[in-house]
Amino acid sequence: MIRYIRLLLHFGYQEAMSCLFPVFIFASLALSKFVTIPGLPRYDLLLLLCLLFQIFMVKSGLESRDELKVITVFHVIGLCLEIFKVHMGSWSYPEDAYSKVFGVPLYSGFMYASVASYLCQAWRRLEVSLSGWPHQIIATILGAMIYLNFFTHHYIWDLRWVLMAAIFIVFWKTRVYFSVANERFFMPIPLSYFLIGFFIWIAENIATFLGAWNYPNQRAGWELVHLSKISSWFLLVIVSFIIVAELKHVKSRRSQSHDNKRHI
Repeated sequence: MIRYIRLLLHFGYQEAMSCLFPVFIFASLALSKFVTIPGLPRYDLLLLLCLLFQIFMVKSGLESRDELKVITVFHVIGLCLEIFKVHMGSWSYPEDAYSKVFGVPLYSGFMYASVASYLCQAWRRLEVSLSGWPHQIIATILGAMIYLNFFTHHYIWDLRWVLMAAIFIVFWKTRVYFSVANERFFMPIPLSYFLIGFFIWIAENIATFLGAWNYPNQRAGWELVHLSKISSWFLLVIVSFIIVAELKHVKSRRSQSHDNKRHI
């Protein structure tokens, strides 16, 4: 029992440290809901706070410059998706702001970036490694198809269930290994996707309650985000994980190549 408690506490601490950026965003959402600054719209305040916290994360060494590059990629990917979804009426940002682009406040990209921050932090802190990872081309094509489906399902058939079936086929043998207090554990990677997606859905409910954005059914008053959104986050987490994993593999291959050249 003592061993399990020790492992749970250690795992909880590492997860909490990995979630610093998401937790900061939630704290900022809560604070800005009840505290206003004259002349500074809420969405602009959130953007300023996120920028300052991102600078703090890098300057303090909590995030490396390489991790910042990954997070920036996610910010751009997320912002493009937000602009399209708001245009299609999937959700909206009802408050005014100077930093809105096509109806989307720029701070929204940090909500996607915070997912990337969590993945990068957890990868390093828990010493994550993978086995049975599919070929780079297969993983990249699947990730691209999942991301494109978020756009194309507004015009053609929604292929999410086909893509989810493909996920279980492609990642059937893939395992994610992680360390907790010097002990090694593993789980099937689709399970890790689902768990992260589920907790993001919980976070999404908190975010909409705090007014981060509104779904159409929440305009008259807050309601629980539909359970179907878990599948959306499940798919988005996969895209995020594939990008991080492939970038880690690229960095590892470059490091090995550099070491080989030095040895020669």
